[in-house]
Amino acid sequence: MKVLVTGGTSGLGLAMASALAATGASVALTGRSGERAESVAADLPGAIGVAMDVRDESSVARAVDLAWSRLGGVDMLVNNAGIGMRTVNPRFMTQPQGFWEVPSDAFRAVIDTNLTGYFLVAREITTRMLASGGGRIVNISMNHSTMQRAGFVPYGPSRAGSEALSRIMAADLRGTGVTVNLLLPGGATVTGMLPEDVAAEGDGFLSPTVMGPPIVWLASDAAAGVHDERIVAAEFGQWLRDRESH
Repeated sequence: MKVLVTGGTSGLGLAMASALAATGASVALTGRSGERAESVAADLPGAIGVAMDVRDESSVARAVDLAWSRLGGVDMLVNNAGIGMRTVNPRFMTQPQGFWEVPSDAFRAVIDTNLTGYFLVAREITTRMLASGGGRIVNISMNHSTMQRAGFVPYGPSRAGSEALSRIMAADLRGTGVTVNLLLPGGATVTGMLPEDVAAEGDGFLSPTVMGPPIVWLASDAAAGVHDERIVAAEFGQWLRDRESH
């Protein structure tokens, strides 16, 4: 399995790239800094690092072209690159601010990365997957509560938008051989998106490694043809048992 993981240099992206590489998948992980992406990839078996700014069409096209060439194709895209509320309000967990207090440039930066970025990368790779006969796309999302929580503009809207995008992508691609699924942690996760003082408390927070088992399964033969599912990583074991029992 040849997998492209956007935003793979830290957090959920690195956890998924690491889990996939450990199973023998060939992984291309991306970051805005090509140097950092290459450095992180060097620690994973069979992985490569690629510079990609998901907000920039030309950067996305170059990166997908390079990853496709170096891996010899891409079987799965993991759309993960994103920025969180810390970029808008560093104290968002303890001192939330109203939407009317959010600067417009901060709003646009989050939407451009978390929503437009998903669209640009998926659009670029889908045409290639269709031409090659199929592929898999996994869009990373968050709990619905995050999309409705006070003080979570623009992160909540960006993730609500990317989830709607994913559902429409799945509808558009049904029957084409390219599958689309959603994957989310299932709770607040200890990544760089959390304020350091809050993350340090540790209580009730998930580890990014929670994403490993479901993403490895989604890349497996068992997941061939699985389409338009919304999988919660923290509940993956039970979800899979229920699926297999049916």
